Amino acid sequence: MNRKEFLRKGLLSAGAVAAGGAVVSNNIDELKPIGKAVGFNHIPNTNSNIMANTVLHKANTRGRASHGWLESYHTFSFANYHNPERMHFGVLRVLNDDTVQAGMGFGTHPHDNMEIISIPLEGDLEHRDSMGNTAVIRRGDVQVMSAGAGITHSEYNKNKDQLVKFLQIWVFPNARNVTPRYDQITLDPAARHNRLQQILSPDPNDEGVWIHQNAWFHLGDFDPGQTARYDIRRSGNGVYAFVLSGNATINGQPLEARDGLGVWDTDHLDIQADSRTELLLMDVPMSL
Repeated sequence: MNRKEFLRKGLLSAGAVAAGGAVVSNNIDELKPIGKAVGFNHIPNTNSNIMANTVLHKANTRGRASHGWLESYHTFSFANYHNPERMHFGVLRVLNDDTVQAGMGFGTHPHDNMEIISIPLEGDLEHRDSMGNTAVIRRGDVQVMSAGAGITHSEYNKNKDQLVKFLQIWVFPNARNVTPRYDQITLDPAARHNRLQQILSPDPNDEGVWIHQNAWFHLGDFDPGQTARYDIRRSGNGVYAFVLSGNATINGQPLEARDGLGVWDTDHLDIQADSRTELLLMDVPMSL
């Protein structure tokens, strides 16, 4: 996929969001139609470093929203952060790195036709939704919500004395208007020590949670000097690697904490941990 095609698909993705109606009412976790998505939060737009078959997003070039109770960094265009070179990576539409103050959170708001994955990094996040689910997710858990035909939910920091930090990830589904669904699992952190642990797939019978998309997510926790090879799970997919902590080199590209690297038109990734490193790999279709 060349640079123009990558950008073209990014612009098309914004239209798909607008058509899907996934607009929330609190002006915080909102995807706006392309015609209304202007401005930025606190930092100017920065160009992506797009190479032959990779795109590099350094941590300090992400969009930033600071609402007092919420500090959020946006890898891709979101709410008031709009960058036409950062609309999505294939079907991966949102990658938000959120910190919520004690006792605060997102009020009840709607979604539809989106697969929403939450990965807690610190603290306790309480979820409530219109299907009657009430749950708390913590570090080591993975939560998935298929918004499908329509759902409302809220998310709050359950604790009054500590922060909650989590990744909020949105993926375009491959089936529209499905019956809404909620699920969460608790993972064994030891299963990702110096290896890649699958946490999400398209198969309900496979390891991890599942979504309505041909996507596979893996977490890894590597000691310094450890290496790994990741084989792309499906022809036509690309992989977006996000470094949670530490330093790694992926396919020859040095990465630091909170850097993101998208790679396509390849069949594998070569990973080396340059320090104690945690990372998330998101293997997703490149076509919407």
